[in-house]
Amino acid sequence: MFAMARPPLHTTPSRAGARSSAELEFERLTIPREFSRNFVTRLLVDRAERGGWEVDRVRVLHDGTRKVVLRRKIIRQPRPVYV
Repeated sequence: MFAMARPPLHTTPSRAGARSSAELEFERLTIPREFSRNFVTRLLVDRAERGGWEVDRVRVLHDGTRKVVLRRKIIRQPRPVYV
């Protein structure tokens, strides 16, 4: 189908600073030029609706290949304290 570069997903502190405990998770996709804009749009909308991803950046290379970086929040739940 298309190449999905799957390095270990990394996290980075959110830009909101210390007032938020959320972190961001990133995923990188490489989509060849053979896929139409409509197909790529449907693919990214599907990932947004089902996986909670949003587009961080899209780079279209000179050969037509698209490099897409998706991100989503990781919200860590505090452990319950039993007394």
